[in-house]
Amino acid sequence: MNQLDMKDRNAIVTGGAAGIGLAIARRFAASGARISLWDRDAAALESAAKELGGAHVARVDVTREDEVAKAFDSSVAALKRVDVLVCSAGITGPNTTVEKYPLAAWKEVIDINLTGVFLCNRAVVSHMTANDYGRIVNIASIAGKEGNPNASAYSASKAAVIALTKSLGKELAKTGIRVNCVTPAAVKTGMFAQMTQSHIDFMLSKIPMGRFGEVDEIAALVGWLATADCSFSTGAVFDLSGGRAVY
Repeated sequence: MNQLDMKDRNAIVTGGAAGIGLAIARRFAASGARISLWDRDAAALESAAKELGGAHVARVDVTREDEVAKAFDSSVAALKRVDVLVCSAGITGPNTTVEKYPLAAWKEVIDINLTGVFLCNRAVVSHMTANDYGRIVNIASIAGKEGNPNASAYSASKAAVIALTKSLGKELAKTGIRVNCVTPAAVKTGMFAQMTQSHIDFMLSKIPMGRFGEVDEIAALVGWLATADCSFSTGAVFDLSGGRAVY
C-alpha cells in the first residue's frame, strides 16, 4: 500500500461500517487520519471502530436532515475539525424493469443514494469554508453514466450524484475545497446480496478486464482525492471501471 499524506487530517466516511466505506476508512487510518464513521448499522459500527483502533462513530440515517446535523456536530466535537467527507452510504434497490419498479423502492433508493449525499455534502460546506480547506468525495457509479437495465433507480440516483458533484465543485471552486466523485464498475461487496444473479452476471460481462473491482482499489483512488495533492481537480469524475467506461 502506498502511503498517503493524511497526518493531522480528520475524515467523515458515510456507510463507513462495511464494504467500500470501511475500505476507505482503513486506507485513511493507515495514512494517519482520524476517522468518524457514519452508518445506520450499530453493530457493524462497533466492530469497525474496534478494528480501526477506536474511531469515532455516529449512528445516522443519511436521509434525515436532523440526524445528519446531529452526527456532524458529534464528529466536530470529537475531531475538532473536519477536513474530508466521503459519501459512500448507498443501496442498489430491486432489479426489475421501469414498468414494474415499485414506487416505494424508487423513493428509498433516491432518498439514500441522492438526498443522503446532498444532505451530507451540505452539512460540511460552511465548516470547510470557514477553514478554507476541504475535500469531498462522493461515490457514484458507472451505472450513472451508462444506465444499467433493470436498475433504473440506482442508475438515476448515481447520475444525479455526478451532477450534484459538478454543481458543488463549481460553486466552491474559488475556495480551498475540492469536490469530486468516483464512478466504479461493479465491486463485490455485501451489496451483491441485494441483486439478482442475472444482474451480477450482466455487470461482469461489461467489464473488459473480466473481473470485479476490489474495495481496496476504490480506496486507493479516493485516498488521493482526499489529500492536499488533489489541488486542481474539482467537479470531476474519476472512473474505476476495468475498462468499461467509454467517456
